[in-house]
Amino acid sequence: MLPPASTASPQLRSNTRHLLHDVAWYGVLAASAMAFLSVYATRQGASAFQLALLTAGPAVVNLLCSIPFGRWVEGRPLVQAVFRSSLLTRLAYLLLVPIPALMPQEAQVWAVIALTALMSVPGTLMAIAFNALFADLVPPDWRAFVVGRRNALLAVVLTATVLVCGRLLDTQPFPANYQWVFAIGAAGAMVSSYHLGGLKAPSDDLLPARIGKPLLDLAGPGSLRLLDADRSSPGLRFLTRAHGRRLLRLDLLRGPFGVFILAYLAFYTFQYLPLPVFPIFWVRELRLTDGAIGLGSALFYVGMMATSLALRRATGLLGHRRLVHVSSLLYAAYPFLTWQAQDATLFWVASAFGGAVWGLLNGALVNRLMERVPDDDRPAHMAIHNLALNLGILLGSLLGPSLAAGFDLRGTMLGAGILRLLGGVILVLGA
Repeated sequence: MLPPASTASPQLRSNTRHLLHDVAWYGVLAASAMAFLSVYATRQGASAFQLALLTAGPAVVNLLCSIPFGRWVEGRPLVQAVFRSSLLTRLAYLLLVPIPALMPQEAQVWAVIALTALMSVPGTLMAIAFNALFADLVPPDWRAFVVGRRNALLAVVLTATVLVCGRLLDTQPFPANYQWVFAIGAAGAMVSSYHLGGLKAPSDDLLPARIGKPLLDLAGPGSLRLLDADRSSPGLRFLTRAHGRRLLRLDLLRGPFGVFILAYLAFYTFQYLPLPVFPIFWVRELRLTDGAIGLGSALFYVGMMATSLALRRATGLLGHRRLVHVSSLLYAAYPFLTWQAQDATLFWVASAFGGAVWGLLNGALVNRLMERVPDDDRPAHMAIHNLALNLGILLGSLLGPSLAAGFDLRGTMLGAGILRLLGGVILVLGA
């Protein structure tokens, strides 16, 4: 799977192999334990507020820890930081396995919420360290190849694993079926961490040039795979490159960048608002089986990967700004289609279309952000963006249950679609 580049060092080839193995096993984790965790909590009676905490908890941790961790990582051995934090993060997936058999139903939901928040502490450190490490490991002329192979491999593994897990959940008795899925995820997590530990950092005099472009790697460790999006933090590597300068500078909000980042904040808030309600709608309104939900996830991943491969061509036709505008408005189609669904059919259509839109929007948001961030002050600007992202996740996650309290499930889906469309309009006007 390596290009025939005679100039590539044995260390670069070894690191590339480990990065490909890492993403394959991360795909097993993402399509098993990650993909079905909120569905499991819903089947155990979780409320919209409890499901909101699954998303809000990691956002709070990131808000509190990302800048201190960025400072701490600076100048430290990145491979050790990634490997050790990955082991601490992924220990939680091992702890998930006995929960369905050992704890009362209500206690299980709170245990899952607590584990998700706790794993986010080392998970935030892992995400920051891996972003910086990846840029140091892979030279600019190899990045398109390595990222492209990682994203393609992720698509294949995600799709296959989520279908297998959905079938397993439908054919095996509860709760053993979820224990098997959590065990599959834990195994994938551990093998992925093993390959992260096998990476070798280059010496300081062999570090590749820092070109300041987005990596667009869809499988950075520490990201959280959600229902119709990924919770990832682009540009976290810049938090490790402040070189003693202050990272959190709110004065940046007084200029044009402030209007721009407020538009992103509004979009992120409305993007994450319906996430706590989606699994409740699938399970209690549409009465979908786990296999049907798994197929929806597979269709989302296929759509996402298909359009992410076409991102460069779409950007060439429309430009970063216009592509953000078009895709952010189309993003509202997912809750609108879900609102109209009566069975799995339209849910599957929504999943495929939503994935296709997200594949473009995710890359376009990052590219447009990097276009507005000055080359000589990226750490502080990216810290402000990280603050806006996680504040938007927190606000949206907590507002979702409030919307659900005022409407029935279908009314909530309609309201979510209208608010996502409003978020897209705000992004058109401000970004």
